[in-house]
Amino acid sequence: MSLAAQVWSALGTVLDPEIRLPLVELDMLDQPVIEADGSVSQRVKLTVVGCPASDKIEREVRAAIESVAGVNSVQIQLDVMSPAEREALVAKLRANKPARVNPFDADTLTHVLLIGSGKGGVGKSSVTANLAVALAAAGQKVGLIDADIFGFSIPGQLGLDNSKPTGRPTRVNELMLPPVAYGVKVISIGMFFEGNQPVAWRGPMLHRAVQQFLTDVFWGDLDYLLVDLPPGTGDIAISLGQLLPTAKSIVVTTPQSAAADVAERSGAVGLQTGQGILGVIENMSWLEQSDGSRLNIFGEGGGQLVADRLTALVQAGEQAPDAENSQNQVPVLGQIPISVALREGSDRGEPVVLANPNDPAALAIASVAEKLLSLPRGLARRKLNISVQS
Repeated sequence: MSLAAQVWSALGTVLDPEIRLPLVELDMLDQPVIEADGSVSQRVKLTVVGCPASDKIEREVRAAIESVAGVNSVQIQLDVMSPAEREALVAKLRANKPARVNPFDADTLTHVLLIGSGKGGVGKSSVTANLAVALAAAGQKVGLIDADIFGFSIPGQLGLDNSKPTGRPTRVNELMLPPVAYGVKVISIGMFFEGNQPVAWRGPMLHRAVQQFLTDVFWGDLDYLLVDLPPGTGDIAISLGQLLPTAKSIVVTTPQSAAADVAERSGAVGLQTGQGILGVIENMSWLEQSDGSRLNIFGEGGGQLVADRLTALVQAGEQAPDAENSQNQVPVLGQIPISVALREGSDRGEPVVLANPNDPAALAIASVAEKLLSLPRGLARRKLNISVQS
């Protein structure tokens, strides 16, 4: 194999950090110019001026070329795509589909999980962020929508700072490339507001915002899309129920019976909008003492209570039979203990499942992720976009 072919092959391993596809496939690289003395000149075409991933792209392109035996020096030229090249890239990313098409409609193979709670303060967002990171760490392609428009916290929990280019989406024409944190593609309204500015929107604007998160963001081929819902049973939960027809609900609660009462309502809304209920996660289940005993600060049994009540609703006919759960039993997917490491990691933007994987909370979240990984990604009830020619 010639030196030029070896260099091109090495460049084929370099991914765009935001799009998560090879630069070669995205037509972001010219053919390298290789001199007789082994020096290589490489032109890289960035998507936009001021691309936040430019340093990473340059570093990884250089490393890929330098890894080839026979290369003695490397010169990288960073350029920007022309308008026509950007149009071609957007068309390729959309697979030539028209703009503003929901990629998670009834034909999607992505596991769409709506993670909600009846009330705030139960740790729903911390659980969601860590579940997303755990799934990505297991090799899955994961997206995360922070749909808690008024109380967004996902960017901070994943270390995405909107005062920096790497913490904001990159706009390529009408398409947004979401920032990536710990292997997870993330979008949040918090990426579009400066500082701690509040969001004061009414129903139609809320619906439009969550719709744009689906249609105007390049998600690619995801295995899992997690949606962090706002607490309660308001406009956003209803809108997403309509926009994501294949979604399954996960309800987060605490052991406290009062929290269980309102958590039940959150799951019931999912039933009314057509979502199956995948299960219940009980957070803050206990505090482990130094002697190994457990202190049940918030009581016991709230998670199982919610699961039992939702099971009764399902079996009473509030939900159509689910082929993946013929008994229509709503399980408790896991119990997550109170954890200082989880709280500290959320404050620092360092998910506990990676920063402290042996922490009891991290182990409990990893166990829930394992259950999610076992979900079948079948073709049942999906349309195949093929035609028969005579």
